[in-house]
Amino acid sequence: MSGTIRDFTDLLAWQEGHALVLETYRLTKAFPKEEVFGLVSQMRRAAVSITSNIAEGFGRQGYKEKVQFYYVSQGSLIELKDQLLIARDIKYLTPSEYADICARADKTHKLLQGLITKSKSFISKS
Repeated sequence: MSGTIRDFTDLLAWQEGHALVLETYRLTKAFPKEEVFGLVSQMRRAAVSITSNIAEGFGRQGYKEKVQFYYVSQGSLIELKDQLLIARDIKYLTPSEYADICARADKTHKLLQGLITKSKSFISKS
């Protein structure tokens, strides 16, 4: 790849976030059936919201709008982190599963913060 960003799927924050979504779906498959409409649904929606808002922000023309959607994505990521803590504490996730998915969430968070910082730098130039 040449490093040119042509589509939202070229963004590293989206790529890592997408892997986080897939991991969230994989892990929540093993949760108790009574959680399907509770924690499973909440975690999956939060995870999907991360990448959906990155994609929507990418599609916006102005950098202020882009940043607004990237911040919504960041909020969903923090929401997912809270839900992961709950899942760990009620023993739906093993310590190893929790550590692995949190590492991915933290990496996504750093990449997303970089995307926000870079996008904001274009706002101050205009």
